[in-house]
Amino acid sequence: MSSVRIECVAKEGCRIGESPVWDQKEGALLFVDITGRKVCRWSPLTGQTQAIPVDAPVSSVALRQSGDYVITLGTKFAALKWKEQLVTSLTQVDKDKVNTRFNDGKVDPAGRYFAGTMAEETRPAVLERHQGSLYTLFPDLSVVKHFDQVDISNGLDWSLDHRTFFYIDSLSYSVDAFDYDLQTGKIGNRRSIYKLEKEESIPDGMCIDTEGKLWVACYDGGRVIRLDPETGKRLQTVKLPVDKTTSCCFGGKDYSEMYVTSASDGMDKEWLSRQPQAGGVFKITGLGVKGIPPYPFAG
Repeated sequence: MSSVRIECVAKEGCRIGESPVWDQKEGALLFVDITGRKVCRWSPLTGQTQAIPVDAPVSSVALRQSGDYVITLGTKFAALKWKEQLVTSLTQVDKDKVNTRFNDGKVDPAGRYFAGTMAEETRPAVLERHQGSLYTLFPDLSVVKHFDQVDISNGLDWSLDHRTFFYIDSLSYSVDAFDYDLQTGKIGNRRSIYKLEKEESIPDGMCIDTEGKLWVACYDGGRVIRLDPETGKRLQTVKLPVDKTTSCCFGGKDYSEMYVTSASDGMDKEWLSRQPQAGGVFKITGLGVKGIPPYPFAG
């Protein structure tokens, strides 16, 4: 096992950093600051982060096949043109609810954008329960709702054979699997494949590696854990120097680097003085595994 190295590469001090996505074309890492209301792009070449401000909480960002990006903004799916800093609404969900917003989102292997909602928090991880739903934005811009009664819709990814969809509703403290039909985008047969232990705290964002193992960022747990979805066993724990680890993705030229976002919301002065890198983006090298490139939205 090679030695694992962790460094804070983007000292952004995000309020809630989330949704890291590697953009191979730009050779850069995309991520969002949800409550800071900005979409960010960090370049390893310059070490600099560019940020585009938006007018609502922005919870996920994804590549778009036709160029530029798609985002989840408030309760809207929207398009983002980077150079022009232009945001265009594509469609809206949860129209009957005044108090929800999108949370995590990701594109499936067929180019559909999956994202779920949650109630607005009164403080971190404290909110009205069962207000969220899971949605898919199809390439023709139609939307399907899969289910509701979600607390905090969070991490999602697909198995390497595309037959299983993995999903996290954070306050269930569980990583779940569904049967997945790539042709239709339908999901079914929900089951729990891993229940988090007390010290792991709250499951948040998630990604998959080329060996089909899942990596889950543990909010308030200060770690990412590697899970075997077949056996339900935890294989590895990587601890970070901040408690509020929010999400993870693989990136770099060969997708051998892991990037982990974090948050600073809800931390008082004393806590922040102990963890000055809270809200930063971390790069982990030496894991000995690689990830797969993100899928672009086909619409």
